Amino acid sequence: MFRGANQLTIDAKGRMVMPTRYRERLQESCAGKLVVTVDKQHCLMIYPEPAWEEIERKIMRLPNANPHIRLMQQVMVGRAAELELDSHGRLLLPLDLREFAQLTRDAVLVGQLTRFDLWDQARWKDINAAWFASGPTPASELPDELKSFSY
Repeated sequence: MFRGANQLTIDAKGRMVMPTRYRERLQESCAGKLVVTVDKQHCLMIYPEPAWEEIERKIMRLPNANPHIRLMQQVMVGRAAELELDSHGRLLLPLDLREFAQLTRDAVLVGQLTRFDLWDQARWKDINAAWFASGPTPASELPDELKSFSY
């Protein structure tokens, strides 16, 4: 399971170093093989390859006669790229995906249990600030899944 937010640097060649605390788990679970794809919020999602294959199967089983589903299939699967941790724990992020996510030198890797989200650091800060500034969401506007959720 991947948790927490980690600040990191993307070098001029487009490489990022996977935080040490995740490397052993990634070697055990997927031999360092990962898949990166786009998210509608303009960040990147990075999955261990077996987790991505499960998501990919679910996406591709959806009925593609629906244009929304077909577009999601085309974008998420079509833009997916295979990555592999090198001997220094680095990943080389494809240029087109870095440009899509507007990644600069400073980035944030956010653990989402079975995957990571990779954000440009300034965008991550802006999104967090906006969420906190918006205050409590009225119950009537919450998705049904959250209405009975407590922590």
